[in-house]
Amino acid sequence: MKFHMHTPVMVQEVLHYIAPRKGGIYVDCTLGTGGHSQAMLEKTDGKIRLIGIDWDEEAINISCKHLREYKEQVVLVRANFADITKILKEENIYKVNGFLYDLGLSSHQLDNVFRGFSFREDALLDMRMDKREKINAADIVNKSSQSELEDILWNLGEERWAKRMAEFIIEERKVCPITSTKQLVEILKRAVPAKFRRGRKIHFATRTFQALRIAVNRELENLQKSLSEAINFLSSGGKICVMSYHSLEDRIVKSKFKQVEGKELRILTPKVVKPSLQETKENPRSRSARLRAAERL
Repeated sequence: MKFHMHTPVMVQEVLHYIAPRKGGIYVDCTLGTGGHSQAMLEKTDGKIRLIGIDWDEEAINISCKHLREYKEQVVLVRANFADITKILKEENIYKVNGFLYDLGLSSHQLDNVFRGFSFREDALLDMRMDKREKINAADIVNKSSQSELEDILWNLGEERWAKRMAEFIIEERKVCPITSTKQLVEILKRAVPAKFRRGRKIHFATRTFQALRIAVNRELENLQKSLSEAINFLSSGGKICVMSYHSLEDRIVKSKFKQVEGKELRILTPKVVKPSLQETKENPRSRSARLRAAERL
């Protein structure tokens, strides 16, 4: 299968805040297809050491080709960024000049219908970023209790119709297992009254798919753990830059930065940074991006 190159979001803003310097060590915790990593390497004429982390095998394979010009400077690691301490110690790295997180899904993940991330194409309900993980979205949909489903949809998707959706899912799976994205979308469509579906700014399935993806990949827990560990590795003057795409992620980043402000970090973005109007026109998927950055004291 061919993949279109993911367009990295807010590249100039990332370069401004992470400020890569020649001779420095930088960690791209969400490598994706390598767009931000390439920008940092080009900015420094390839004279940095870069560790690229992603637990998506496809992302690692694409980035390996994308960054082949810099293969002597780059180490790519297929792992969960929650294991940042283990990853860096295995590379004998104990101080880092900059960490970058670009959270959420990349275009190649959304566009690959076989991954089950998108509700716009029919596919198996999977949503695992790492295929080595055992639990997928179908497992959660078919094995969770009604209250567990409601909690997932409400807490991880901020879905107004969480209770009703959970009820409809439970009733449907009594008839047959829910194994495809199309099946789930049809159930959600019945659960949300027509007048509310028509009045929504976003598709009625968006929040449910977000919630299931977060649950499958334990995204919020992993982010909290990874941020704490990354801050410990930052050298004095080192930068940490995080782009999030929904309020749950952004809340964690904002809270963590505030928690250690003045003790370990100086916040560089008093107000969250958003993509320019021009960028959102050229790359509509960037419109929900929110960037926060901080510097190690």
